[in-house]
Amino acid sequence: MTPAKRRVSASNMVLFLLCLMYFVTYLDRVNIATAGGEIMKDLGLSNTQFGLILSAFAYPYAIFQVIGGSVGDKFGARRTLLVCGLIWASATILTGFVGGLISLFLARVLLGFGEGATFPTATRAMQNWTAPGKRGFAQGITHAFARLGNAVAPPIVAFLIYQFGWRIGFVILGVASFAWVVVWYLYFRDDPKDHPAITPEELAVLPPPSQVGAKQNVPWGRLTRRMLPVTLTYFCYGWTLWLFLGWLPSFFKLNYGLDLKNSALFASGVFFAGVVGDTLGGVFSDRILKRTGDLKLARLSVIVVGFLGAAASLTGVFFTRDLTLVALLLSSGFFFAELVIGPIWSVPMDIAPKYSGTAAGLMNTGSAVAAIISPIVFGMIVDMTGSWTLPFVGSIGLCLLGAVLAFTMHPERPFEEEPVVPPLGRAVPAE
Repeated sequence: MTPAKRRVSASNMVLFLLCLMYFVTYLDRVNIATAGGEIMKDLGLSNTQFGLILSAFAYPYAIFQVIGGSVGDKFGARRTLLVCGLIWASATILTGFVGGLISLFLARVLLGFGEGATFPTATRAMQNWTAPGKRGFAQGITHAFARLGNAVAPPIVAFLIYQFGWRIGFVILGVASFAWVVVWYLYFRDDPKDHPAITPEELAVLPPPSQVGAKQNVPWGRLTRRMLPVTLTYFCYGWTLWLFLGWLPSFFKLNYGLDLKNSALFASGVFFAGVVGDTLGGVFSDRILKRTGDLKLARLSVIVVGFLGAAASLTGVFFTRDLTLVALLLSSGFFFAELVIGPIWSVPMDIAPKYSGTAAGLMNTGSAVAAIISPIVFGMIVDMTGSWTLPFVGSIGLCLLGAVLAFTMHPERPFEEEPVVPPLGRAVPAE
C-alpha cells in the first residue's frame, strides 16, 4: 500500500497517541476520586485528610509544569514522555500497596511528578505535528480524551473495586499505562520528516520544526511576564476543574446517599458533558479563526462564553435539591467550563511557538496551583458546614473573574516579535 493510500496519516496517528495519553493520564489521575469512599473507610481518613490526599498530586505537578515544559523543549517529546510515563505508571501501581495516610500521600506525589511535564510536552509535540489552523481542534480533541478518561473512570474503577478491590484496581490501571509508553516510544519521532510514514503532502502543511537539542536561551523573565495573564486566567478555570475531578463522585455518594455504582454513573454523565465541551471549544475557535482571520476573537470569544456559561449553570445548583436537575446543571457547568480548553491551550502556541512547551508549562502552573488549593478548601468547607453545595460559590466567583481576565491575554501578539526597550546607553544581548 502506497503512503497516499494509507487510511491513517502519520500526523493523525500522532494526534491519536496524544489523545490516548491524555485519556490514560486522567484515568490515573481521577481514579482515586471514585475509590475515595472505600479508601477513606479502609484507611480511616476524614474528608479534610482526603482533601489533602487529592492535593498531594498537585504539588510536584505545579513545580514541574515549567521545568517539564523546558525539558520537553530541550530533549523532545519522545524521550520526555517516555520517562514521564514510566514514572506515572509506577506511581499508579504503588498506590495499590499503600498502608496509610503518609504512603498514600507519597504515591500521589510521585504521580504528580510523573504527570507534571506531560501536557506541556504534548504541546511541544503538537507544535511540530499540527498545522497552525488546526491547533484549536488538536488541543480540544486531546483534552476531550482527558475528559473521556474522567467520564469512564467512575464506572471502570467501580467495576474493578467490586471485582477485585480498590488496591488491585490501581495495579491494573498502572499496567495499562505501561502499554501506552511502549507504543509511544516505538512510533513517535520529534521531527516529522524523520518518521517513516510521513508524506510530502503532510510535511507541506506542517510548520518548520524546532530542533531538539538546539541551544535555547529562554528569556524567562519576559516570557513569564508575557504569559502571566494566561496563567491567571487558567487558574480560574483550574479551580472548578479540580473541584469536579476530586469531589464529584463523593458529592453524589455522600450528599445524596447513593451507592458506589449510582454515584459513579451520575459523575460519569457529568464528565461526558466535558468531552463534548472540549471538542466543540476547539472546533468553534478554529472555525472563527478561519472565517475572520482574527486570532484574538477566535480565542477570547469562546473562552469568555465558556466562563460565563459555567458560572450561570453552577448558580442554579443553589436553587434545587432535585438530584436529576442538579446533575443536569453540573453537566451544563462542566460543558461550558470545558469550552475554554481548546482555545486557551492554543494560546501558548500562538504567543511563543519557539518556546511552546515552556509557555504551556507556565500557563498550566495556574491550574496546578488551583489543584493544590481547591480540593482542600472543598473538604474543609464540607467538614465545617456540612454543606456540599457551598464550595461551588468559589467556582462561580472565579469563573466570572476568568471571563474578565481573558481580555488581558493577547494571542494575536507573537512573543518573538515584541521589541525589548533597553535602559538608556545599554545594549541588549541577543536571545
